[in-house]
Amino acid sequence: MLKSLLATLLLVLPLTAVAQAPKTAAGPAATAPPPQVLLHTSQGDITVELYPDKAPKSVANFLQYVRDGFYDGTLIHRAIPGYLVQGGLYTRDLQPKRTRPAIPSEADNGLSNLRGTIAVARGADPNSGTAQFFFNLVDNRRLDFVGNQSGLTWGYAVFGKVVKGMDVVDKIAALPTRPLGPFANDVPNPLVVIESARVVGEAAPAAAGSAASPAKPVSSKAKPAKKPARGSHTPATAG
Repeated sequence: MLKSLLATLLLVLPLTAVAQAPKTAAGPAATAPPPQVLLHTSQGDITVELYPDKAPKSVANFLQYVRDGFYDGTLIHRAIPGYLVQGGLYTRDLQPKRTRPAIPSEADNGLSNLRGTIAVARGADPNSGTAQFFFNLVDNRRLDFVGNQSGLTWGYAVFGKVVKGMDVVDKIAALPTRPLGPFANDVPNPLVVIESARVVGEAAPAAAGSAASPAKPVSSKAKPAKKPARGSHTPATAG
């Protein structure tokens, strides 16, 4: 009888201890989903998902411009079918806005300029990217990082991808283009305006349309490069 009672207690006590033990989260701690930005353009909406784990500086820079309301009223000023669609700096009258300081290139982050990705546009200096960005219309592997020998081999930093609205990007790319303002060609006709840019899930900025503490004006002398010839590795943009 005593042995039976002791055996029962031994069975009950561990179960009681388990029941009183503090509950722990099942599996690894939940991580926040990657940030998304909705670009509301005059041709439709484009939603991009960003890669802060792979391109933290590029993502932080882009998000700051979005939260400042910098992109509101700027143009998608460059469209080259079979190559890229670019925007993020010029106003409706094709004047460049003042930007914050340039950021270091993260083109060596292992991400490729595949169709639907968004990358930092820059000049000849790999570390000259500011507010401009471009969408890859095709797999532009020639724009990937291959070495740090020069600006040509450095490539362009991918920091996100289109998750909704790639049809809008293609629609913009299919518009007729014309020379206008400082550009010899490739300006979509009609003009494509980014009417607003917002971080999904966040409220609109209190004072949209201006970047905090602008550093310097962007030179309007910079001219966009043409689509690279087959087999070449030409910068996607200047400025």
